[in-house]
Formats: sequence, C-alpha cells, structure tokens
Amino acid sequence: MTKTRTSTLRRAGVLVVLLVAVLIVALTVQLPSTDEIHEWTESAGILGIAIFVVGYALLTLTPMPKGVLSIAGGVAWGLWVGSLIVLIGALIGAALSFWLGRVLGRDAVEHFTGGRVRAVDDMLQRHGLLSVIALRLIPILPFTLINYAAGLTAVRVRAYALGTVIGIIPGTLAYVAVGAYGAELNSGFFVALGALGALTIGGVFVANRIRKDGSTSEHSAHDPATPAAAEQIAPE
Repeated sequence: MTKTRTSTLRRAGVLVVLLVAVLIVALTVQLPSTDEIHEWTESAGILGIAIFVVGYALLTLTPMPKGVLSIAGGVAWGLWVGSLIVLIGALIGAALSFWLGRVLGRDAVEHFTGGRVRAVDDMLQRHGLLSVIALRLIPILPFTLINYAAGLTAVRVRAYALGTVIGIIPGTLAYVAVGAYGAELNSGFFVALGALGALTIGGVFVANRIRKDGSTSEHSAHDPATPAAAEQIAPE
C-alpha cells in the first residue's frame, strides 16, 4: 500500500472514530438537553457567538481537528445558525493563516507543515480556483496545511477566497448537522453521516487522482525529484 493511500486511510479512520465517539456519547452519556443548550446560547447572545467565532478562527491556525468544533457549533446553535457561525470562523481563520503564510515565508511554513508546501504550490499553480475547491471539499486533507501553503503559492487571493467559500460549505453543513441532530439520532443525523462518508470516499478518489496526475507531470517534465502531490499533501 502506498504512503499516500495509507495516510489518506489513516485520516479517514480518525474521522470514523470521531463520529463513532459522538454516537456513543449521544447514546450513553446524560447530557444537557438540546433545549437547555439552546437556552444557554440565547442567554449568551451575540457575545457567545463572537467568542465562538474568534476561538474557532484562532484554533484554525493550529493543527487541531476542526470537525469537533463544527459539531459543537451544531449542538449549540442548530444546523443553519451553527453552520453560518462555523463558516464565518473558518473563513476568518483561513484568511489569517493565508496572510501569516505570506508574512512568515516559506522556510517557516515548511518547518511547521513538514515540508509539504511544494505539492500544494504545484497543484494550485496548475489549476487555481478548481484546485482550491477540490482541496476544500475533502475532509480528510489538513485544512491548516492548505491555508498556510496557499499563502506561499501563486494562487490569486480571489481564487483562494472564492474556492474556500465554495469548498468548505458541504463539509461544514455535514459536521454541524452531526451536532445539531446527534442528540435525537433522527434522519438528519444519518444523512449527515452519509454525506461525510461520501466526501471521505470522494477524498480518497481525488487524492489518488492527484497522485497520478503528479506522477504523470513528473514523467513528462523528466524531473524525478518532483514529488507526487497527494503524497506530499497527505499528513504523516
């Protein structure tokens, strides 16, 4: 099994474990009811929303998995309001890390991301907006790595921003729905699980396509030192 596939399946496994943990907690742990949580968020008002958005944006600058925070947003504010809040936090964090990537420079970012910037750079230069959308659609690829690495690439700010907005919506809705419907385990919860599963399977397919395209480009350019994109994007 290739390094790319192993890394991709590892992240897919982490996603499965996270979702199973949510299901177990929902079935076995006595948690505050959804109504009680909603009453708390209503009493917290705009301040509570602002704290969550700022916290989400700041944590986006770190390798911490964002799915947990998205699920929490769904529990606290429901599907639609929670999705809007999570999207705002994610977009602010994506903008901050994009800017930090350009300020810190390639050496610092490569040290932070394990030297996997070059593959993202190559991919974004070849496909621009479509590459940003494709990378954002895959929940098993590291969100933080893409943010920082994109700041070092030739991708246009407009393409990065638009691709991020479009690309993170499906995954955000699915994660937030897990939190919004997890306590009730109704049809919305299982639809959300199915959506995450579909995105993950699609992610494995796209990662393999990226690897093959990178290998093809390598061969055509007669440059054996150029790494396959998916192998470099996938986490260690």
